[in-house]
Amino acid sequence: MVGSSRSPGNGITGGYTGDSLTVRITIATLAGITWYNAVELIILVFVTFSQYRGLYFWSLLISSSVGLVPYSIGFLLKFFNLTDATWLSVTLITVGWWCMVTGQSIVLYSRLHLVLPNHRVLRRVLAMIIVNAVILHVPTTVLTYGSNLAPEDDASRLPYTNGYNIMEKIQMTGFCIQEFVLSALYIVETIRMLRLDPDRSKRKIMYQLVAINMIIILMDLALLVIEYNNFYIMETMIKGVVYSVKLKLEFAVLGKLVHLVRSHQLWKAESTSYHHHPRQDHLRHRFPPIAAVTHPDPYPEFVDASRVTSDLTHAAPPIAQNPASRRRSHPYMDSDDVDIAMFEHSSTRTYSNNRPSPTDEVSHSWSGETHTNSIYPDHESSDSYPHKPNSIYLRTSDHPG
Repeated sequence: MVGSSRSPGNGITGGYTGDSLTVRITIATLAGITWYNAVELIILVFVTFSQYRGLYFWSLLISSSVGLVPYSIGFLLKFFNLTDATWLSVTLITVGWWCMVTGQSIVLYSRLHLVLPNHRVLRRVLAMIIVNAVILHVPTTVLTYGSNLAPEDDASRLPYTNGYNIMEKIQMTGFCIQEFVLSALYIVETIRMLRLDPDRSKRKIMYQLVAINMIIILMDLALLVIEYNNFYIMETMIKGVVYSVKLKLEFAVLGKLVHLVRSHQLWKAESTSYHHHPRQDHLRHRFPPIAAVTHPDPYPEFVDASRVTSDLTHAAPPIAQNPASRRRSHPYMDSDDVDIAMFEHSSTRTYSNNRPSPTDEVSHSWSGETHTNSIYPDHESSDSYPHKPNSIYLRTSDHPG
């Protein structure tokens, strides 16, 4: 076997055969970083979550504990030839690789519905993850076992090794495209939310979400470059570090995404309650905003405020008039305005079958028992005040009290 770490077959069918101490230290260091990130993430998951359930919780836990840790342990056993049981190291690598790669995509998918509430797109994304797991994981796993468990001197190992060299690049490219799609969906939908939501206090989380997805894309591109340059040993060890960093970034930002989207939906609901579709503009007049309904009305119940043209909230300036007209006029309101407002707001069922005269129409158009002085001075003299005047009936409230 060729000793160079750049050889396509070096590291695939056995351990590291070179004598470089730097390479060995690098392998051990990268494995240690992966373990540290994985253990920290496992602790954070159990400390942060109050309920241990849900796709987001289980995908984070499995990808870190069953994915990152066995993956790094398997490659340490393989590259340093720490065990003669080749099947053990290959099994640890395979199980860890399945859970790490597909698990990280499931983590992104589990929070995608918060920014993309489109069930058709979500179903297609899930189908993409499942199909890629089958067509990329299964052939690579078969070639991995064949390359490592076939007899060394047997010519049957060569087809597995050559097939693995090709399939490794295919599966790396396929999973990178899958993560590109997931990250692109997050970026596009987050930018859309940035444009719609005017609250600047939420922009920090949105910018962080865009940033981590850009970092995911850049790290995947770096792994592709290393893979296509045939640095197999470095690529496999760096992959563990990259996925551990991606999981930690996603855990840090996606957890805040729930509160962000919840507040965005509240803002959207509040804004849409005041901005209707053009076809529903007529509803604004029939159903005013809640603030307008609950605001205390300064006018009496029987007065139609839309028909009043004078200021009813302040006292009118005193004007010179004789005592008789002063008694007959309302102290705060213009009598003509009140007449018009009361007439327009009155119920048609109170009119009698025989249409009365204009004076009687006003005086008998209200249902109730309250009597007051006539507001028509022409039908009343100041001398008749103790006597019973022409009366109008004010509509009393239908509610008790």
